[in-house]
Amino acid sequence: MDLSVVVPTLNGRDRLAASLDSLASRAPGAEVVVVNGPSADGTTGMVRERTDVDVLVEVADRCINVARNAGIAASSGDAIALLGFDLTIAEGWVDAIRDGLAAASAVTGPVSHGDDGENGGGDLERRRIAGRDVRYFNGDNVAFRTATLRETLDGFDEYLRTGGARDAAHRLAGAGYQVAWRDGMTTNREADEHDGPGPHGPDEQHRNWKYRSLSYRLTKNYGPRPTVARRTLAHATGDAADAARAVLRGEGSPSAWFGNGREVISGILRGSADGLVARARDRSETRNPYGLAVEKQRAVATYDRRE
Repeated sequence: MDLSVVVPTLNGRDRLAASLDSLASRAPGAEVVVVNGPSADGTTGMVRERTDVDVLVEVADRCINVARNAGIAASSGDAIALLGFDLTIAEGWVDAIRDGLAAASAVTGPVSHGDDGENGGGDLERRRIAGRDVRYFNGDNVAFRTATLRETLDGFDEYLRTGGARDAAHRLAGAGYQVAWRDGMTTNREADEHDGPGPHGPDEQHRNWKYRSLSYRLTKNYGPRPTVARRTLAHATGDAADAARAVLRGEGSPSAWFGNGREVISGILRGSADGLVARARDRSETRNPYGLAVEKQRAVATYDRRE
């Protein structure tokens, strides 16, 4: 197995350096592709000074799925792993990927948090949706057979500012592919709230984008069926109840509660409409009208040590 590791990064130079150190130590034979941007913390200089990074791709769009696709396009391995820039890999990570990809088209594993090694999940999250067995994976710690990632999925959907990995899980399930879980594919995330934003940019906690993403990917993958409406409304009702309890405890204001409600409704309506358009544009199992195959310039600069 020739493994490429794609590491999207955004203003996380120090955490990225620790992640690259762990790859150099525990995955010395892997091809490392860093996708940077648009960072403003000296990441470019730090990466270019390292000899253990094979390719540095600079992008101007801070969307995580654009960065992922730019890295996938630059990779040459027959297996491609995606690793969050704020994660370090454990000993045996590469062996776990090799073992998992021998049994399935994709493999994922635990993300532990902090020095105490608290595990971020002991197994795959699974849902049965419209007769489809969906196995979700963490987009910051997952590996694919390259043919699956490029041809079956056509990479990640660049419409989505958040939720790209969950969308890919729906599409994998629709194509009949399995996702394996390997405990040995362990990564660790060191919490440091003062070291830049998370790897998904500014939209990952935005309510409008949360529900726009949810309704888009469900509508795109399953169509306008009752199952989609029920799942979307169930999420919205749960969030509304949590926000209402916060108001009653004095931890929020009624105006903020109503404002959040408007954001949720707006996101659901926009995402559902755009999901219908996307479903009509790509009727194949790929269900990715905004994927790798779209002709666009994702990279503004590429530094390739392989040349």
